[in-house]
Amino acid sequence: MDARISKMTEVESRPANNLLRRLSQADYALLAPHVTVENAVANQLLYSPGDDVQVVHFPCGPALATFLVPNEDGRDVETILVGREGAVGGIVSEGFLPAYTRICVKFSGPFARVHVAKLEAAKLRSVSMRNIFARYADCMLAQIFQSTACNAIHSIEQRTAKWILAAMERTGDEDSVPLTHEQLATLLGVGRSYASRVLQSFKAERILDTRRGSILVRNRDGLKLRACLCNDAVKMHFEEVLRGVYPTEQQEAG
Repeated sequence: MDARISKMTEVESRPANNLLRRLSQADYALLAPHVTVENAVANQLLYSPGDDVQVVHFPCGPALATFLVPNEDGRDVETILVGREGAVGGIVSEGFLPAYTRICVKFSGPFARVHVAKLEAAKLRSVSMRNIFARYADCMLAQIFQSTACNAIHSIEQRTAKWILAAMERTGDEDSVPLTHEQLATLLGVGRSYASRVLQSFKAERILDTRRGSILVRNRDGLKLRACLCNDAVKMHFEEVLRGVYPTEQQEAG
């Protein structure tokens, strides 16, 4: 019993990132001397297309990062959100390769950071660590696949509900997300006025409300009914590949 309590205490002392907490004590010890934690603000740029990827960023607690793909009309379209279940930058490659998209901080909060070279050196010393990061890369790829399919076949209303629920799960906030109309429009790849009309329809149904800089959830069950099942598909794959890493309601309740 004492050993189990000691292990739990050791895990809880790590940054509040589920991927880092999934590592064994021995594996995390390889990284611990090189981990720094800094607060990041919303819209802070982590990488631009073409930048050398030198640092892996692990969102912690309520922090979220997002991938934005620039388009020829000047708009950026967001592809996936990454919260405390994962990391951005240098996950698959050995780093020092050019970033393909912009990666920005979506919601402010702490980020744990590790230089790519230190992570790669730790992976070389641990098969189990390599396995966990390879599994996470698989989960991230599944998330991208699901997002592509979602954008092709689901309505703006379904996608709006999905994005809000996904953000709430990752931040752990039961009632609201710090999302503006403009940010939601970028998430959906539509104009601000279109996003505002969608939010107005949800407000009329008493599912959502808005205040400056935030979306308030009045009826979470109603929001789930309006959402597509893409989040559920992603969560199911996470559970099969990296059990316990993706934040879920059961996890929060436990």
